[in-house]
Amino acid sequence: MIEKKKMTIERKQVIAEVKKQLWLAVPMSCIGLLQYSLQTISVMFVGHVGTLPLSGASMATSFASLTGFNLLMGIASALDTFCGQSNGAGQFHMLGIYMQRSMLVVSIVSVFLSIIWANTESILVFMHQDKAISKEAGSYAFFMIPSLFAYGLLQCILKFLQTQNIVLPMVLTSGITALIHILLCWVLVFQIKLGSKGAALSNSISYWVNVLLISLYVKFSSSCKQTWTGFSKRALHSLFDFLKLAVPSALMICLKVWTFELMVLMSGLLPNPVLETSVLSICLNTFGLAWMIPFGCSAAVSIRVSNEVGGGNPEGASLAVRMALSLAFIEGAFLVSTMILLRNVWGHLYSDDKQVIKYISYMMPILALSSFLDAIQSTLSGVLAGCGWQKIGAYVNLGSFYIVGVPCAVALAFFLHMRDMGLWLGIISAFIVQILLYTIFTIRTNWEEEAGKAQSRVEQSTVTPATTLRDSISSQKLEQIP
Repeated sequence: MIEKKKMTIERKQVIAEVKKQLWLAVPMSCIGLLQYSLQTISVMFVGHVGTLPLSGASMATSFASLTGFNLLMGIASALDTFCGQSNGAGQFHMLGIYMQRSMLVVSIVSVFLSIIWANTESILVFMHQDKAISKEAGSYAFFMIPSLFAYGLLQCILKFLQTQNIVLPMVLTSGITALIHILLCWVLVFQIKLGSKGAALSNSISYWVNVLLISLYVKFSSSCKQTWTGFSKRALHSLFDFLKLAVPSALMICLKVWTFELMVLMSGLLPNPVLETSVLSICLNTFGLAWMIPFGCSAAVSIRVSNEVGGGNPEGASLAVRMALSLAFIEGAFLVSTMILLRNVWGHLYSDDKQVIKYISYMMPILALSSFLDAIQSTLSGVLAGCGWQKIGAYVNLGSFYIVGVPCAVALAFFLHMRDMGLWLGIISAFIVQILLYTIFTIRTNWEEEAGKAQSRVEQSTVTPATTLRDSISSQKLEQIP
C-alpha cells in the first residue's frame, strides 16, 4: 500500500514537471522561431532578387552571427544562471540588477563589434572569399549595424523575463515584430527597390521595434514589480564576477556556432562557390529554424534546474533533467520525420534555381540526423547553464568541434570530395563527441552539492559593500541596547 502510494506521488511529480517544462518550452520555441525568422525572411526576399545577392546576404548573415549575434547571446546567457538561481532563492530584486549589468556589458561590446561589421567586405576578401560575394555581403552587413545594439539589449530583457517564467508576453511582442518585418521587407526590397540593402535595413528596424515593445511590458507590467525596481548604481558593482560567468557562457555558445559559420566560409573555397555557399547557407538557415524547438526545451530545463538548485531542491533539479531528456528524444524524432517529408519542397522557399533545389533535397537527410543529435545536446547544454557550468561547456565544445569536428569536415569535403555533405558530416561527428562528454558530466552530478553552490552564489551576490556596512551599523546598535 505504501509502495503504491509512493508510485502515485512520483507519477504526479513527473506529470507536474512535464507540464512546467512544456509551459516554458513551447512558448520559448515560438519566440526563437519568430526571432530567427527575421533574418530568414530577409534572406528569402533577397533570394528572389538574384543568386549573387542571395549569396551575399547569406554570407553576411553568417558573418553577422559569427562576429556579433551569437557572442551577444552568449554574454546574455549568463543570466540563465544568475537570474534563474536568484529567482529560485526568492531574491527577486537582484534580477533587475543582473539585467542592467548584462545590458551594460553587451552595449560596450557592441561598439567594438560594429567596427568589425563596417569592414566586412575587406575581412572577407582577406579570407580569400569571392570578391563579388564579399562586396554584396559588406553592403548587407553595413546596413545591419543598428540591429547589433538592439539585439544585445533584447537578449538581456528576454533572459530576465524567461527566468521568471514570464513567456507569453515575449511570444506576443515577437509575433508582432515578425509581422511588421514581413511588411518592411516587402516595402523596402520591392516597392522602394533597395534590394538586399532594404532587407538588411528591415532587420535593424524590426529588432528595435521588438526592444521597444518588450521594454514597455517590463516598465508597466505588474508581473515585474518585484524584479524591476528601476535603474540602480548596483549594476556597476561586481562586473568582474559577472564576466567570470559571461565569458564562458559566450564561449560555450560561440565555439559551437562558429563551427557552422566556418563551414559556410569553407564552402566558398569549394568548386562553384556561388552554388556551394548558397546551398550550405540555406542548410544552415534550415538547421537554425529546426534548432528553435530544442532551443525552447534547452531554455526550459535551464530555467527549471536553476530555479530548483537556487531554491535548495536537489530532487526537483534531478527530476527536471530526466524529464527534459525524455522530451528531447521525442522532439528529435519529430524533427527527423518532418525534415525528411519536406526534403523535396523545402528548397523552393529559398530559390528558383533548379540546381539549388535539387542539392537541398540531397542534403535534407543529413540535416535531419544532425537535428536529432542537436536536440539531445541542446538539452544537456541547458542543464550546464542552469548549474553554472559554462566553463565546462566551453572546454567540451572546444574539444568536440575543433579537435574532432573541423578536421573531419576538412578531410571529407576537400580530400574525399564530398563537398557540402562532407562539411556537414564533420558537424555530426562533433555532436556525437559533445553528447558523450555532456552525458558523463550530467550522470556524475551530485545535485545536493550543486544546490549548496547555487545558494552560496546567490548569498554572495546580494552582499555589497553598502549592505555590509549597513548590517555592521545595525549590529552595533543592537549591542548597545541593554
